[in-house]
Amino acid sequence: MRRSRGLTAALVLSLAGTGAGIGLVLMPEASAITPPVAFTADELPTWQPNGIVFAMDQANGTVFAGGTFSAVSPPVGAGSGTEQEAVNFVALDAATGNPTSCKLAFTVGEGTATVRALVVSKDKKTLYAGGYFGAVNGTPVSSVAAIDIETCTPKASFHPSFPATVRALAVTDDTLYAGGDFNTVEGQTRERFAAVDASSGALKPFVANADEPGRAIEISNDGKNVLLGGDFFSVNNANSHALAVVNATTGAVTKTYSNIPSNSVVKDISADETGYYTGNEGSGGGVFDGRIGLNLDFSEKWRDRCLGATQYVLPYDGVLYSSSHAHDCSTELEFPDGKRNFLLAQRTNHEGVAPAPVGGFVRGPRKLGWHPNANDGIGEGIGPRVMSVAQKGDVKYMWVGGEFTLINGEPQQGLTRFASTGDVGAPTTPVASAASVKPGEAQVRWRTSYDQDDSKLTYRIYRNGSGTPIATVNADSLEFERPQASWNDTTVKAGQAYTYRVTATDAAGNTSALSANVSVTIPTSVQAYPDKVRSDGAQLYWRYDDTVSPYVADSSNGGNTSGIQVNAPALRQSPGAVSGSSTAMGFNGTSQQVYSDHRQSVGSTYTIETWFKTNTTRGGKLIGFGNDTTSSSGSYDKHLYMTNTGRLIFGVYNGSTRTISTGLFDSYNDNKWHHVVGTQGPGGMTLYVDGQNKGTNSATNFTPYAGYWHVGGDNLGSWPTRPTSNYFAGQIDETAVYPTVLTQAQVKNHYDLAKAPTDTVSKVVAAEDTYINQGAPNAAYGTSTSLAVRGTSAYETYLRFTLPAAPSGQVLKAASLQFKTSSQAGAGTADTVSVVPVTGTWSGAGTTFNTKPTLGTTPLGSIAGVPDGSAIQNVELDTAAVSAVLGTSAGLGLTSTGTDPMWLWSSESTAADAAPQLILTFGPK
Repeated sequence: MRRSRGLTAALVLSLAGTGAGIGLVLMPEASAITPPVAFTADELPTWQPNGIVFAMDQANGTVFAGGTFSAVSPPVGAGSGTEQEAVNFVALDAATGNPTSCKLAFTVGEGTATVRALVVSKDKKTLYAGGYFGAVNGTPVSSVAAIDIETCTPKASFHPSFPATVRALAVTDDTLYAGGDFNTVEGQTRERFAAVDASSGALKPFVANADEPGRAIEISNDGKNVLLGGDFFSVNNANSHALAVVNATTGAVTKTYSNIPSNSVVKDISADETGYYTGNEGSGGGVFDGRIGLNLDFSEKWRDRCLGATQYVLPYDGVLYSSSHAHDCSTELEFPDGKRNFLLAQRTNHEGVAPAPVGGFVRGPRKLGWHPNANDGIGEGIGPRVMSVAQKGDVKYMWVGGEFTLINGEPQQGLTRFASTGDVGAPTTPVASAASVKPGEAQVRWRTSYDQDDSKLTYRIYRNGSGTPIATVNADSLEFERPQASWNDTTVKAGQAYTYRVTATDAAGNTSALSANVSVTIPTSVQAYPDKVRSDGAQLYWRYDDTVSPYVADSSNGGNTSGIQVNAPALRQSPGAVSGSSTAMGFNGTSQQVYSDHRQSVGSTYTIETWFKTNTTRGGKLIGFGNDTTSSSGSYDKHLYMTNTGRLIFGVYNGSTRTISTGLFDSYNDNKWHHVVGTQGPGGMTLYVDGQNKGTNSATNFTPYAGYWHVGGDNLGSWPTRPTSNYFAGQIDETAVYPTVLTQAQVKNHYDLAKAPTDTVSKVVAAEDTYINQGAPNAAYGTSTSLAVRGTSAYETYLRFTLPAAPSGQVLKAASLQFKTSSQAGAGTADTVSVVPVTGTWSGAGTTFNTKPTLGTTPLGSIAGVPDGSAIQNVELDTAAVSAVLGTSAGLGLTSTGTDPMWLWSSESTAADAAPQLILTFGPK
């Protein structure tokens, strides 16, 4: 039947600003609902039936729902209202979700009455109902009825006889088309499809006899043809399975279809001004469960082959909304087999040029950011079955009916609705990370958030606890695809520590919580190994320095391919494979792995690289490519794996398995760190271990497919010398993937650089602190949670640090004092604050203004003014002066000559990052 369309939502784009001095390109900020999606995913309170809703339509701000149920009740938590009788039908106010005064009971003498189809006439005056029933409010009918909408009464003069269930209806100005299980109408042969006069119910000469039940009808836009859908294999003796087009007057077949699998049927057909759409369901292997888009001439324009029993398709303002339980959209290069997605949205047409056909079909348009959640529910466990768009006032409402009993995790049976305004759901909290491999740059990166109705989110990055963002970035994400986003802070100084937090906001203003604080110390010299991996072009670089699950940060230069941990691998295993403080990840060899955050294809040239340490005798996959995520991949190659004896194998599949193995007596399960690299390109395949070439072959190609990178485990079925375990037990570090073939010299350089000297950072928290107050000369403040600095009248702060000696072979390269201003109003200062040595004796418990210690006269460093607001501040200190007191207990004083006080947290404070600390960076002599 014809769907509601043409109601345009007003959606406004704005621009995201950036912090002063930050070199970012301005990008369009997310609309309250990311266009072209027109509805939020936030469910509204709606009365609910005690059964299943199969049919729905709307008129004049009222939604009509039919199905198999006997009563409706208020939404959970409504606080008012009692259950009302509703015999297989209910009319509801589109805006409130409450029942109207229109009451209709669809009943039958024998069997179970049900309403399976509803359609409103073009003039919005008549509601037609189909199903299996013998009376409406006592008025005799035969599975089809016409209802006067204004009076809510059945039209007694309209009573065509349909002796079996009617499952589909469509109406023009003068004709009502029906499809279902019947073989006769009004005593005349009409097998599964028929047409009657829309006013009188008189049978029309339209004949489109099908051999199996009819389930869907749609009238062509020009009114000359009718599209039929169902279980059938022939119409009027013409072979056409599940879908056919017939003449609207005679029923003569005008187009047949033979490319829908025999075990699949058409459940729904809809239309908009650009074409027609089918929803399909199947059972068994090789089914077609998705959606088809047809051109106006009924030829196919695209086919979405997601698996998951599509029940209904509704085009609205350029978007095709659908109800299903889609669980595998691998063919669409989207999510692999897994959780069920019950409500989806995608454009009705591809943007720009459609992709080339794959397997004979053009993929469907990509899914959009609209993901209300439901469940299988009761009955057949289908979930949502039917949809309708209604409008009241300026607000449009997407209504959904079906078998579900939960919506977005909350109890709600059979009916729910979503509005075009009032987005109240906040995005999930970003998971952030930060790293630096060279002076003057910190890479802040985060796993993008998920918002049920906004695919474009605005991220704000906050540095050092400031309440003002230092940068703003926009990034796209979907429920099933949350890639990494990143931003480079180029205003950082070597030897200083910085903290970052990130929020996600949709344009309706809904903002996530702040991410957990992440910190990074900027090195004083380039960190040789990671810098080389980045400069050699890695587009995936996992260093495994992450502190929280499930995010694995990508440290590549712009690759933004993060990882997702599965079954909680062990974090921050030390020491890692390369020198410095970077850590590794531990895997249990039975279930733990990491997979990349989005589906991708691998180019014809590539390099895979990782480090590992193990003593396992069960082998396992180190790194590889596969077409699934948490489930075992069905396509899998481009991998490095270990045999039970500790040999290493690099393999690809190009119609057969092509592999390179290390020597028969080579074993790398000796509990030492080893470096392994596999390359493939025009010159064939090469395997390197610990910088040495271990073999080559001539395989220059592989069977292409889209998938995900896996580390720590995935399928190894049927591969040569398959180990006992698909999963690797041991530690893995420094995993990288390149879109090029690394040369032997580059590989050897990486291996050698792993032991290159790196900076060592020591963070020394104040062992004791206090301040003195000239206004209270005898008061001691050693237990205060705040410290103060002012020239007149005087506040002075004293900090004591137990300094380490320089590590062997290293010297101090940089030193800075880090403190955090307090949260009280005016905590910042316009004056210069100096850091000076404390040369006299003092204690937190006993020092007062009257007993204050002597201070040195030469400042070690200073900061010219501190802005208001609680934030971390860094003061660069004189390296030579600090070097002179390494290995001792040293005191620092904070002083000022002005009158504007500065307040900072002490080590007694419980505020985040409160304690003053020294950041000491040591490096090679």
